[in-house]
Amino acid sequence: MERPVRRLAASRFRTLHAAALALALVAGGFAAWAGQDWYRAAHDDRAAYAVQRDEALAAGEQAVQNLNTLDHRDVNQGLDLWEASTTGELHEQLSKGRTGFADQVREARTVSTARVLSGAVTELDDRAGRARVLVALRVTVEASDGTRTDKDSRMLGELTRTDGRWKLSALGQAPVGGTPAG
Repeated sequence: MERPVRRLAASRFRTLHAAALALALVAGGFAAWAGQDWYRAAHDDRAAYAVQRDEALAAGEQAVQNLNTLDHRDVNQGLDLWEASTTGELHEQLSKGRTGFADQVREARTVSTARVLSGAVTELDDRAGRARVLVALRVTVEASDGTRTDKDSRMLGELTRTDGRWKLSALGQAPVGGTPAG
């Protein structure tokens, strides 16, 4: 009676051994698949491109909002923010016209506040450090007599990456509806 028990035990051992081996092979295959998948994701240029796109969009929206927000009571702080948000020719234009513009805003005694409604990156050249954004915003202007006016507009901005940050290098109105983009 001892022999059938030994055969049964040996058979169970072989079965467990085969199951353990199969399980180890499956686990090894899964580890290889997961490692390969991780490696591909870590070296995928699309992820880095998406990060740059998101950073450009956030910077573009903030800069467009900054350039449409100004309070006559603290015009210098607002104009400092304008200059910090820009680079290149746009920055030079704002710097050169700063004194005259500050005087006009103080005289008009207006407060303009912008709020971004939506935005999109329309072009991105990550290697060259250039991007274009389209930003829809609502600008509220409060006059000295307390009257408020809301105006919705779409702005096209060009961004340049400088010192690792995206800044506006050009800004203009986007054509609306059937208006030709001439």
